[in-house]
Amino acid sequence: MEVTVKHLDRVKFSIQARGHTILCDQPAESGGEDSGMTPPELLLASLGSCVAFYAVQYLKARKLAESGVEVSVTADKLTQPARVGNFRVHVACPVALSEDHTAGLLRAVHLCLVHNTLLTQPEIEFELTTGDATAQPA
Repeated sequence: MEVTVKHLDRVKFSIQARGHTILCDQPAESGGEDSGMTPPELLLASLGSCVAFYAVQYLKARKLAESGVEVSVTADKLTQPARVGNFRVHVACPVALSEDHTAGLLRAVHLCLVHNTLLTQPEIEFELTTGDATAQPA
């Protein structure tokens, strides 16, 4: 997996992956034009869309529903260090479920790749290339 992020202007960025492009920006009060989601909103969107994918797959595989799933994700801005935390994920299922299917759907959404990434501290390596193309450890 790979994405490329390019600075466009002020606090606006273009994010590209596999031929798809989205914009990332800040609200006006943070110096932006509000032309795209902020990085923390993209994080919530990533979690929510991943959970929705797993929910839909569960429901489709069991012929319970083909559409209508909605997921909302909220989180708090935390400090020391600055981060996003206290995620709350709400899955709205378009059909009534038995106890077994309710438990199954909850198990399915817990398999979400983004959810599991957030639960298990990933290794993150930074590399810096400067104008003279010398790689610097960061």
